[in-house]
Amino acid sequence: MKFTLKHTDGTARTGAVTTDHGSFQTPAFMPVGTQGTVKAVSPASLEATGAEIMLSNTYHLYLRPGSRILENAGGLHKFISWPHPILTDSGGYQVFSLSDLRKIDESGVTFRSHLDGSSHAFTPESVVDIQRSIGSDITMVLDECAPFPCEREYAATSNDLTIRWARRAQVRFASTEPRYGHHQALFAIVQGSTYHDIRRESATALTDLNFEGYAIGGLAVGEPAPEMYDIVALCCEILPEEKPRYLMGVGTPENLLEAIDRGVDMFDCVMPTRNGRNAMFFTKHGSLAITNARFKEDFTPVDESCGCYACTHFSRAYLRHLFQAREILGLELASVHNIFFYQWLMQSAREAIGRDMYASWKCEMIASLRQQVPVLS
Repeated sequence: MKFTLKHTDGTARTGAVTTDHGSFQTPAFMPVGTQGTVKAVSPASLEATGAEIMLSNTYHLYLRPGSRILENAGGLHKFISWPHPILTDSGGYQVFSLSDLRKIDESGVTFRSHLDGSSHAFTPESVVDIQRSIGSDITMVLDECAPFPCEREYAATSNDLTIRWARRAQVRFASTEPRYGHHQALFAIVQGSTYHDIRRESATALTDLNFEGYAIGGLAVGEPAPEMYDIVALCCEILPEEKPRYLMGVGTPENLLEAIDRGVDMFDCVMPTRNGRNAMFFTKHGSLAITNARFKEDFTPVDESCGCYACTHFSRAYLRHLFQAREILGLELASVHNIFFYQWLMQSAREAIGRDMYASWKCEMIASLRQQVPVLS
């Protein structure tokens, strides 16, 4: 994997990440395909949104379909017919969300499957092995995501454990080979809750280990947005300029723009697809709840300037009808539109950085995003 830094505008920056399955431009938004599929979106439709990389989940793929099937299929790329880059998270957040079903100790995590209650164990080594079987281009170390709020002592102990696990994962990664003939990269994850000194310690220790890229984890778990932005800025000041920086699980369009301003290169979040399946459309002029009665006879597109399939073919009235009638097509069109919008937002951010106008463009865009979408017909 190669990261090329192209241009900086203050702390905002553009670049490109090159993998054996192709390149993607940064800042980049990765649609979430937790189980090897972006919900309600085919791979062809996903490509049409402009997405250049997708994210899948180690925990879910380990449970179903399992490593053996993925290996027999030739890896996840072939299994799901997605020829572009894939990043897999380590499953640490999913284990975090199973707090009533898991136990954490030095060796790793023992947890019960949310599917059938069966017992399983993740170690830093086994998570590397699973991601070797998946064959993702970018893999993540096993980490512990501390809850918010949490006591300082807990955050410090959890972060120390995450660093030790990162070292073990790096050793395992170096002692194993990719299964399918393409290179895999390993990213570390900065933790430390909202304690600035613990975050600083985490970012410094992981930078010293010289991973191929770095993620900022443990945010968007309930902390106020200004606190999240402060932590992001702190981490980006420490993490190496020549390595990609990935903010995990974030977020709203405004969150992304603020994080880009602080030096983040990569994002993922379920928000565009999850909100889409719940009848919410993102636009540059604010979000739109399509089931609202005011759109019943609105025969204009969701966004007249949007080039997605939904906006170039259908009206707000028809899209509202699909959701009112509980037609599956509504879920697909909303998801496609929202992913397209997120990709447009990333492209527009890259262009603004390239023109050295990011700060003013960001302020204008955030003001626009906070508007209420009008009825146009």
